[in-house]
Amino acid sequence: MEKSENKNRHFIIHKPYGFLSQFKSHDSKQQSKKFLGELFDFPMGTMSIGRLDEKSEGLLLLTTDGKVSDFVNSRKVEKEYYAQVDGNISAKEIEELQKGVEIGINGKTYLTKPCKAFKLDKAPDFPLRSKKIRDDRHGPTTWVSITLNEGKFRQVRKMTSAVGYPTLRLVRVRVAHIHLGKMLSGDVVEVSQFFLNF
Repeated sequence: MEKSENKNRHFIIHKPYGFLSQFKSHDSKQQSKKFLGELFDFPMGTMSIGRLDEKSEGLLLLTTDGKVSDFVNSRKVEKEYYAQVDGNISAKEIEELQKGVEIGINGKTYLTKPCKAFKLDKAPDFPLRSKKIRDDRHGPTTWVSITLNEGKFRQVRKMTSAVGYPTLRLVRVRVAHIHLGKMLSGDVVEVSQFFLNF
């Protein structure tokens, strides 16, 4: 790994809302989409370690080293998300999230693994999203923290919906020890050997 570190590069980014977690696609259906390459002049072969769906924001790790990507993904590292949900979620639903809920994955029922979940005392200080979120005139919203060791497709959104509180905004704030911090939407920071600390 030390040899590969000399030629490979690694990045931490704050993926904006509306971007796909990939680089330019040859799929004609995706020509109008926004891709990560618009944020920075990434070197050839850069790949995302895990993904955030198009409507999700926050911390995303990128690398040119496939071994690093496999290493991080195989370790099942913690990923923490802040989700703004529709309604005033109660302790009962938080407990359901903690214990695991049934969601649909590829047409089959899947029981999520126990996780950390709690209601945030106040809304996090995130920059305004490019697409406006409805305001409190349409009813209350709540922010919750959900920390997972797994990463099924749209898992957090499916989990909050399963307990009756659809997600309005989703921001990944942490991967293992790496935090989003004060990074602004679209920020790109090049780092070195971040994977060695997992």
